[in-house]
Amino acid sequence: MPITTLPVYPDPPDDSGIPAARDDGWPVAAVNEDKLVDSAALRRMADRLAAPGTANVHGILVARSGRLVFERYFKGTDEINNRQVENVTFDADTLHNVKSVSKSVASLAVGIAIDRGIIGGVNEPIFSFFPELADLRSPEKEGIRLSHLLTMSLGLKWVEAIPSNEDDNDEVRMHTAPDPCRYVLSLPVTALPGREFFYNTGALTLLSAIMRKSTGRPLDEFAREALFEPMGITRLAWARVKGDSDAGGGLRLRPRDMAKIGQLVLAGGRWNGRQIVSKAWIDASMTPQLKATGPFFYGYLWWLGRTQINGREVHWVGALGRGGQSIRIVPELDLVVVVTAGYYQDYSPQAFQLQYGVFRDVLRAISPTG
Repeated sequence: MPITTLPVYPDPPDDSGIPAARDDGWPVAAVNEDKLVDSAALRRMADRLAAPGTANVHGILVARSGRLVFERYFKGTDEINNRQVENVTFDADTLHNVKSVSKSVASLAVGIAIDRGIIGGVNEPIFSFFPELADLRSPEKEGIRLSHLLTMSLGLKWVEAIPSNEDDNDEVRMHTAPDPCRYVLSLPVTALPGREFFYNTGALTLLSAIMRKSTGRPLDEFAREALFEPMGITRLAWARVKGDSDAGGGLRLRPRDMAKIGQLVLAGGRWNGRQIVSKAWIDASMTPQLKATGPFFYGYLWWLGRTQINGREVHWVGALGRGGQSIRIVPELDLVVVVTAGYYQDYSPQAFQLQYGVFRDVLRAISPTG
């Protein structure tokens, strides 16, 4: 039986940030072809990040007008299966832990299931998917709909996992419970469903189970057939917990494939001329559904934000994950920015400022017109 090997492609020359042409569906801009992108400014930013002891950024990709215009990878510390891995040299073929970016990808899969009529819609009652949990029904919980999972507004008490609470949180207790869905739906009510945003990875455990129950296969298998393969995304890993895909944070993707997800959303659900997700679902997902934390709003598992840059306000849509993982889409600039990083256990203000600062630096290098 012949041994199958992956094709070898050149890396960007001399850390220039110039994307190399690869057979992956991404057109790349020629050197200095896009006059509305200050490539020199992007190179200076990347050089600063590459300096020893400066940052733990792993990759930066910029797509403008449907083409990759900048791509740069670095060395750093990764996290695989919750274990730290030192001295990783990242490149275009490295699968990266995208953490809660997984949630936004799961939203796209749910949209496809609704598009296909497999799931009736966002107003489906949650308990209609879990007849085996009928004993947990209550007047307050009866009102929980699929839309409340998608907007993090279940109204159930929840302690999210963060570095400071180690194993004392509901995420760990859920994953170790005999029935994770029962664990989530048995939590006490703190508000009426749909009233308040409260970040809750337990919502994604319910969502993953709903996808399995509705499609007859785990979320990762459905997403592979319905979302990834039509986009030419062939290398990925999606962890499972007790048989269900970890929709809250178990996905590993290559950065170029993260950028494909961003471009799909920017193009209203299309990739290279093919409609993968309906524009109606993309529009609904990108519409502010609830006021979230800080200055942000929340759509269907997508963050909605705005940034002041060079005297103008820029609106963006984002898939954001712990440690500095992000796909940000800026429709008014026809722009997708992907950043991967290794700040998994660093919640310091400096780490957050550095992660967000990369996006701001990219915006400064993009002309607002064109």
